[in-house]
Amino acid sequence: MASATVTSKGQITIPAKVRDALGLDPGDRVEFVEIRKREFSIVPATGSVRELKGFLRGRRTKPVSLEEMDQAIAKGASRSR
Repeated sequence: MASATVTSKGQITIPAKVRDALGLDPGDRVEFVEIRKREFSIVPATGSVRELKGFLRGRRTKPVSLEEMDQAIAKGASRSR
């Protein structure tokens, strides 16, 4: 079983075995998902761009303006914080 120690600043180092299993690289984000009281799961919050292939197929028929793209990016960024 992998374990980590919490520092006085509330930080932990995720053990290499866990990082490898989750496919985490430096700079990746993780989310802590509450399973039940006092029990959490750590899941990667980042994914490969390749996972998005076909994600938007058929959802829009007209070209998207740069302003619309900026609005969508801002909306997505506000959700991830």
